Amino acid sequence: MADDRIIVALDPPRVPHAIAGEQVADLLGDAVSFYKIGLGMLTGGGMALALKLKEKGKRVFLDMKLFDISATVEAAVSGLAQYDLDFLTVHGDPHVVEAAVAGRGASQTKILAVTVLTSLDRTDMDNAMIQAGDLAVITVERARRAFLAGADGIIASPQEAAAIRALPEAAGKLIVTPGVRPAGADLGDQKRVTTPAEALGNGADHVVIGRPILGAPDPVQATKDILATLG
Repeated sequence: MADDRIIVALDPPRVPHAIAGEQVADLLGDAVSFYKIGLGMLTGGGMALALKLKEKGKRVFLDMKLFDISATVEAAVSGLAQYDLDFLTVHGDPHVVEAAVAGRGASQTKILAVTVLTSLDRTDMDNAMIQAGDLAVITVERARRAFLAGADGIIASPQEAAAIRALPEAAGKLIVTPGVRPAGADLGDQKRVTTPAEALGNGADHVVIGRPILGAPDPVQATKDILATLG
């Protein structure tokens, strides 16, 4: 059984459509059991790919980052819940999380709340007129409020994972970290990163990895090399 702590991101442009996503899953085979399908794949057959992967016995993380008025979020999540996908993301605003949990109903889909995108730093937050203050403190507080609103877990930078895991409200909750790069890898568009082993050591349950695996000359070997660092 593959180590499901690693979630492989099937994102354009490296994975431009559902057919390419299936090819990646076939190539990686038993080395990977968990895949992320994000908003960029939606118009390329993302939902069809999600269902295909479930048929193959894979776990699926649908990274839609839903954000809207409560009624719309609840309706959207209700529609997606019928597919029994494993994880679904929404923005971490409490009213959004509460609506998503209501829409999920009896489905086993885990609602994960986005705290602060890992591609953002304090300058980006200032430009967006987000409240002043330390980014890590804001991230941890958004996580706490999302847990109180009913989120099953959160998405956060691995640099904040330890502080979030220490929250009393985080007991029994999931922490999933993008912004993870093996030692020596190109950072790409991420600004708050650690290695996969560091992220897990900081309290993350799953790490999301894309380019370091899919951009490698041998993706299967790259996966094995990363897994070897996890212990």
